[in-house]
Amino acid sequence: MICSMARKIDKLAVIIDKILKSRGMQSRLEEYRISAQWVRAVGKAIAHHAQPLSLRGGRLVLIVDSPAWMQQLSLMRPEIIGKLNQNLGTQAVREIALKLGAIASQSAQAAAGERKPAEITPEERKRIELSLHAVDDSDVREALKHMIEKDLLRKKGDTGR
Repeated sequence: MICSMARKIDKLAVIIDKILKSRGMQSRLEEYRISAQWVRAVGKAIAHHAQPLSLRGGRLVLIVDSPAWMQQLSLMRPEIIGKLNQNLGTQAVREIALKLGAIASQSAQAAAGERKPAEITPEERKRIELSLHAVDDSDVREALKHMIEKDLLRKKGDTGR
């Protein structure tokens, strides 16, 4: 019974992977996974000074809040790559690029003022539904829909729309 369930989960993972690759969304999913694992992989001290920005072709771009931390993290690249890949269970990160920038903590974002939360418009919902209409499995379709909506809301929040 358990072995049968594990095979079904493995099949689902392969199907989801194929769907994401065919729609060009594989790297976005890896970005979410890295963000979710970031503090656990690198620790609170590093996470306070550096945050993942993007992942393209195995190249992870980090925003770092100071030149001193950029220097420190440049020396720690192999260790960070190893910890991230270990936590992810894949070899998603092959290199790290560092970019100097501001790191906004959640408390700093709240102190900067309450913005109206981003919302998905009816037109956007319709576009999402249309893009997923070919996915037969309802569970997979709902999971992809949730991921796309979350990505859209994150992008809206980043741009302040």
